[in-house]
Amino acid sequence: MASETTAASANRPEGAERLSEERRAAMRGEPPFAPEPTTDSRLVAALKEAGITAALVAAITVFFFAFRTDIAVGGLDLTATPALWVIWIGIAFVGRFLLSYFVYKSERPVTGWFKKVKFGTGGLPVGKIVAIVFLILALLLPYLLATLVPSQNRYLLDLSILILTYVMLGWGLNIVVGLAGLLDLGYVAFYAVGAYSFALIAQSTGLGFWVCLPMAGFFAAAWGVMLGFPVLRLRGDYLAIVTLAFGEIIRVVLLNWASFTGGPNGVLGIPKPTLFGLEFTRGDNSFADYFGLEYDTVQRFVFLYYIILALALLTNFVTLRMRKLPVGRAWEALREDEIACRSLGINTVNVKLTAFATGAMFGGFAGAFFATRQGFISPESFTFIESAIILAIVVLGGLGSQLGVAIAAVVMIGGIELLRNLTFLQGIFGAGFDPTQYRMLIFGLAMVAIMVWKPRGLVSSRSPSAVYKEKKAIGADLVSQGEGH
Repeated sequence: MASETTAASANRPEGAERLSEERRAAMRGEPPFAPEPTTDSRLVAALKEAGITAALVAAITVFFFAFRTDIAVGGLDLTATPALWVIWIGIAFVGRFLLSYFVYKSERPVTGWFKKVKFGTGGLPVGKIVAIVFLILALLLPYLLATLVPSQNRYLLDLSILILTYVMLGWGLNIVVGLAGLLDLGYVAFYAVGAYSFALIAQSTGLGFWVCLPMAGFFAAAWGVMLGFPVLRLRGDYLAIVTLAFGEIIRVVLLNWASFTGGPNGVLGIPKPTLFGLEFTRGDNSFADYFGLEYDTVQRFVFLYYIILALALLTNFVTLRMRKLPVGRAWEALREDEIACRSLGINTVNVKLTAFATGAMFGGFAGAFFATRQGFISPESFTFIESAIILAIVVLGGLGSQLGVAIAAVVMIGGIELLRNLTFLQGIFGAGFDPTQYRMLIFGLAMVAIMVWKPRGLVSSRSPSAVYKEKKAIGADLVSQGEGH
């Protein structure tokens, strides 16, 4: 009778709910039950991860640090250097322990402070202040170097010219990758087209730098449109593969078309820029002679510095202005969602073409300046590693951030050169330690640390192009990463 009552009550909704609760209560029960797995403490977990990392580093680097080979009579001389190997194992252990203990295993990671640092938020426009300070320093840099470090003035000016060249290239690629969201791994192709266009036109026609400069930008933009047409339907990884192939095609053509480009021998005798016809040479009708100055080779470096500074500032100005135009807003819409961009009636074909053409034009300008600065160009100057460095500058600085790209270029290019002079490391690793052999390794570790702390780039906040009532900074989490999806 009781079973019939239970079955009858189970047919009603409230009875079924009560039976379900009784079954769940019975299943919970009392011990015996499976004990909760024990977890290691924060210190023990960090030590375990550090030990595993040190063991992996020891296994991987045993043939790189534990032994050293030198050229000797009749072959190679093998020397054991266990001390250097142990030092690097210790560095890996300590670095991994600190990273695990203070970042990965900590409830309040120290990287939280870095994530809170944002430009352009609050009442104080920090981003604008930093940009103005950088601009003033850039304008006064030749005079500051001549006053403070006259012995290294020429070297530091040449390094500054190289940094500004990569700043300009980074801003040009930022249009394609950061604003339009099109992953381009062959940007060095436009750099090469601009350099060779300037060199060949200047040599064949006898025209000067200022006349050939816009021609080089025009030819690079035309190649950008030619690249854009075949890849209009591609996105993400497929687009990256095609642009990578395009960059290699340009390099191979420059290498094999010897009758036109000079092949592996390159192009020599590229004319130097002049100031209203005045050359920066020794003799009559030169810049120094016209102004009654004593001739100094630094004068030409100062002139080249201000040329690339003007070109970089022009790139930045045009980019910022175009972001506020309909085409710039269309770039950002394409980056966020191409399907939604099409549904709004935006012609994605024209948007992609304008992005490729504009970015390629500034790459062509930078290539023309590179050619006139070096006086010699060859295909070896335009390899894939150049595209990788420029893309790393854009990603490290923050996709879409002009200030971040400039800071990243200074850190990357200036940092690589700075690591050449780390002679104090010889006191740690011994007198035979050459810092130039490990500068790329040290630089790579520094980049990994920065990307752990700031995965969205050094400047992760964004300034909106379109403003309604109030201008607010956009968090990096709300911005697409620019993979063309």
